This record gives sequence, C-alpha cells and structure tokens, in this order.
Amino acid sequence: MPNLAIYPGTFDPITNGHLDLIERGLRIFDHIIVAVAEGSYKKTIFTVEERLEMMRDALKDKPNVTVDSFPGLLVDYVKSKNGVVVLRGLRAITDFEYEFQMAMMNRRLEPEIETVFLMTGLRWVFLSSSILKEAAMHGGNIEGMVSELVYKKLREKYGLE
Repeated sequence: MPNLAIYPGTFDPITNGHLDLIERGLRIFDHIIVAVAEGSYKKTIFTVEERLEMMRDALKDKPNVTVDSFPGLLVDYVKSKNGVVVLRGLRAITDFEYEFQMAMMNRRLEPEIETVFLMTGLRWVFLSSSILKEAAMHGGNIEGMVSELVYKKLREKYGLE
C-alpha cells in the first residue's frame, strides 16, 4: 500500500491526543493502520476487544484508517502488512529515551523499517492514557479528553455510572 504508516500502541484507552496524532499523520501518509498491541508489559484495564471497539468507534469517520491488533513483535506485524514506517508520538523529553530505544531495537531487528516521530499537539501534551485512567478512577472530569464511548466505558470500569 503506497504511503502507509503503522501507528502501534496499547491504547488503553485511546485519547484525544492519540486521535490528534492520527489526524496529523494523515497529512503525511495516505493510510494509517492503528495497531493495538495484544501483549504488552503494561497492565491494561481494557481487553484487546474493548480497546478495538473504542478505537473503531473513535475512527469510524476515517476511511483511510484501519484498526487492527497484533501479537508479538511490532516489526513482524509491520512486515506482514508490507509496511516500512512506524508512526510514534512524542509528548516530552521523557518519552524520547524510551521511544529512541524502541526505534533502535526495531531498526536492529528489521533495518528497512523506519520510525517517524510526530510531536504531540500542544493541546494534548499533558495527556497520557495512564494519567487519564488515574483521573477517571478518582472521579475526575475527563470529558473532552476522550470520545463519548471511552468516557462511558471508563466510568463503567471504575463504577462511576
């Protein structure tokens, strides 16, 4: 597929920061596959199926975005999709070290796969799924930071409905 990028992550859950990155990525790439990681060192609160449902709902009006999931190594998934570009977002310097290490490991495993970094939009620079979940768990108002479905599912997950 010409001009394809794979945007991987746990997306537990997808936030408006993720959506902003996808929107801006579509200015560069013709098509983006948003790939939900099935196995991760991160402890998730939503199942892969729930994360896919929320992702598909949030991206339902984007015909040039495909939502998928993958087990195992990202580079194997990228190769299976005939991709050569991984799209990643950077919020702050603290993200850079981890993302740099991952990009270098991916390059070591598959030299033909490139990682393209986009800076998070200023409006969402503070937002991460972890911080969002923490706020939601304690009853914080997270409206406007996530889609309506994600908002509802977080409130259900934390018994706030």
